[in-house]
Amino acid sequence: MRETQSALQTQVCCLQADLATQYLMYREECDARKLLIANISSMSYGPDEEPEEEQEEVEIEDPVKEKLALKVCREDLTKAQVELNRLHAEYGDVVPRRDWETLDHTHKENLLKLETLQKDFDQMKAEYDTLLEVHKQVTTQRDSLQGELEGFKEASTPRPEWEQCADVLGGSERWADLSQGQSSQRRLEILLAELGGKNSEFFTGLGTSDDVPIYLRYEGQLKNHRLKKNAVVRILKEVWKEKVMEDGRRNESSNLHEFLRQHLESQYGEKAGEWAYSLVEGIRQHQKDDSVSLFNDILTGKVDESVYHGQTHLLSNLLKVLIHSDSTESGMLSVQDFRDDLQMAFPLKRAQDIDELVTTAQAELDNNGGSLPYQRLYTEDADGKHKDFLNLVKKQASTERHMYISELRTQLGGKGEVTVADLRAAFKNIDPSLDATTLDWVLTMAFQIHQEELEQHTTQMDTELALQHLLAADVTRAGPAPQQD
Repeated sequence: MRETQSALQTQVCCLQADLATQYLMYREECDARKLLIANISSMSYGPDEEPEEEQEEVEIEDPVKEKLALKVCREDLTKAQVELNRLHAEYGDVVPRRDWETLDHTHKENLLKLETLQKDFDQMKAEYDTLLEVHKQVTTQRDSLQGELEGFKEASTPRPEWEQCADVLGGSERWADLSQGQSSQRRLEILLAELGGKNSEFFTGLGTSDDVPIYLRYEGQLKNHRLKKNAVVRILKEVWKEKVMEDGRRNESSNLHEFLRQHLESQYGEKAGEWAYSLVEGIRQHQKDDSVSLFNDILTGKVDESVYHGQTHLLSNLLKVLIHSDSTESGMLSVQDFRDDLQMAFPLKRAQDIDELVTTAQAELDNNGGSLPYQRLYTEDADGKHKDFLNLVKKQASTERHMYISELRTQLGGKGEVTVADLRAAFKNIDPSLDATTLDWVLTMAFQIHQEELEQHTTQMDTELALQHLLAADVTRAGPAPQQD
């Protein structure tokens, strides 16, 4: 189209030049005609009449010129109007090149975003399919074990399962102390005595005063549902799941006391008080379970909620790394690949810690060097407890947090009291990789203040108290320790 336009413009220029030449020739012919008329007039008339004839000729000359010029101008205007109409017709729907380049750039960016989102979707779908397969395998294994159990029950003489009493009486160790060496009759008497003394049919509400936790603010006689351990674990999992979803929607963390009350009221309505007191009693009885104990510590304020979220992120991140490494999606990894994945998921762990994790995983899976079915490491028992490998992961993480705080204590050099500036400098010395946002959050946990108050906070705090606050939160090392001279 540009070449055509250029050719048309060239033709227009040529036509304009030809028109100018023709116009010049016409002017010359016109002037020659006028000269000829003047000569004829001068020869026909006398000398006295000549000036008057010349004046008339001058007066006649101007309208002719104007008429010719007007005609030429009209022709030029008509040609220009025709050309302008043609250009409007041909180029009316043409997009400017600048706009086209902008749209093309935007289109390419959208294509890149679409490809990225498609890759993320494919990865999430692969993870979902893997988890679904694990669920099917676990379900099949559970059904098989259930069938074997039923067969054993039919073939054997029914005997009391005294081990179940441990869930009611505060753990297996206490039940072992009470029942060891006792006859069945004596065990029954002990069990009835314990139930009569501690697990009465009703609880007495603590009232609605401000000094009572909000989830226990009920009055009157409340029925004791005598929750078993698996029921307690199930309720706690539901509470955590809904709280994480609610916090994600609100983009801020809600208070666990208030959320627990809201959850119980939404689930049990008018019987929320009965379930609240029954749940607290169940938590008290099953402190041996790690998840129950952690929930109780968070509920009572001994530990910050970030510890639970840190553990959850730790385990889920490890599973993502293992699934991503499993390119064949077979659910199996070689020992070396499993070791490399552990090193990738936990880059700051020592070699002996990685070896301990590999050894524990092999022992749990009854593996002697072949491929590891890593998905089975994330299975839980009937009470919702993790097995040895995941317990070791959480134990090592806790040990590393305590070592991190011990390094901080050493860096502070025995100061009795510290300020925000002192603690900030100490963290930068022992952990240079710590980013500013995380460091500010750590300082708010240490001094129990809001982030907006950090810059104006100049009050000193007891060093041990600040370190205790840090131990109660999920404070972990962000990068390798600096090299010592």
